[in-house]
Amino acid sequence: MKWDKTIYWVSTALISLMMLFAAFSYFTSPMAKTGFAHLGFPDYFRIELGAAKFLGVIALILPGIPSRLKGFAYSGFTITFISAFIAHLSSGDPVTVALNPVIALIILAVSYIYYLKIT
Repeated sequence: MKWDKTIYWVSTALISLMMLFAAFSYFTSPMAKTGFAHLGFPDYFRIELGAAKFLGVIALILPGIPSRLKGFAYSGFTITFISAFIAHLSSGDPVTVALNPVIALIILAVSYIYYLKIT
């Protein structure tokens, strides 16, 4: 049981840090703005996605959050990573760039599997 909690918290911390970094860069980085334009997304989507990622991290890491709300966060991140993979491939980015969201999805899946084990 101790390993289950350790794996859960390490994977959840990794995904949370990744999402916080992404959310912060969506609000502050001109490169993020250019990247969203390259993928064909309107600029307001960058702000919406940044806010959603920040709220999703809060739902994942704060204790006492209802499991249904955590489930929505896991679902939202899953949809985000799958959509990012498709967007990168559709815009002509190399497969190596498109695989980054797949790696994040794997880390998210580990977090979710171990969340279910410890609850």
